[in-house]
Amino acid sequence: MSGLLPRLFGDMTDWLEVDLPRPLPAIRFEDRITDKEYVLRAELPGLDPEKDVQITALHGVLTVKAERREESTGPSRSEFRYGMLHRSVRLPAGADEAAITAVYDKGILEITVPLTAPEPAGRNIAVTKK
Repeated sequence: MSGLLPRLFGDMTDWLEVDLPRPLPAIRFEDRITDKEYVLRAELPGLDPEKDVQITALHGVLTVKAERREESTGPSRSEFRYGMLHRSVRLPAGADEAAITAVYDKGILEITVPLTAPEPAGRNIAVTKK
């Protein structure tokens, strides 16, 4: 029996080397919020922010899209992930979409969203008699 196990499971190590279809990874985010701003940081190493990154804000949703292009010069092995990545987050109340800024440094994209005082949720309406 002890000789049978290595023969049964010995070849399974090759399974780990097989390229199985994997879902595209989401962009990894971290964020913090204060009374004055919402800061979102995204991990995007190895990209050219002017060519490969697009940021949009519409109706309270911030979307980051990025594309990593494969540069193949011949037969090789790579565990890097290529293709289009995107991720969206809902902005906090009071987000000033027109004043959003973004800076890319050493593989980290930092997006700053200024926050304004939230608009009142509603108002009281007086009822009068006729």
